Amino acid sequence: MAQIAENMKLSSKGRYAVMALADLAKFNLNEPVSLRDISLRQGISLVYLEQLFSKLKKNKIVTSVRGNKGGYILSKQASEIKISDVFIAVDEKVKTIGCEKHSESGCNGKSSKCITHDLWDELEDYINNFFQKKTLNDLINKKYQIDYER
Repeated sequence: MAQIAENMKLSSKGRYAVMALADLAKFNLNEPVSLRDISLRQGISLVYLEQLFSKLKKNKIVTSVRGNKGGYILSKQASEIKISDVFIAVDEKVKTIGCEKHSESGCNGKSSKCITHDLWDELEDYINNFFQKKTLNDLINKKYQIDYER
């Protein structure tokens, strides 16, 4: 199992963006939520949140509200925001293989694919499909059980 975790790439950028948006969805009581509040509740650096929310705003996941009680709100309902959309907005990719997915040059600079290439490639597709099906609403309502049947 350690080998899978070692090969799978999902940076803090993607994890923190999902955490912050889940917080925003949960605590958005028809008022903007400040990044400071999200930072305090989730233990994420305010500077890092500002960088993430800049990308999320640019990709129309969130909208900023200025003023004394300003902050951020979701641009759509939590049930309409897929986890995969969040990853795309912050330039995150789930990657389980070390080489380029559709590379003709093979794995690790070799002339052919490594013996386990197709296994990791299939896992990557499965993980990305999982994130494509899950929304922020599922996350805050804990509807994220894994369905092992395709």
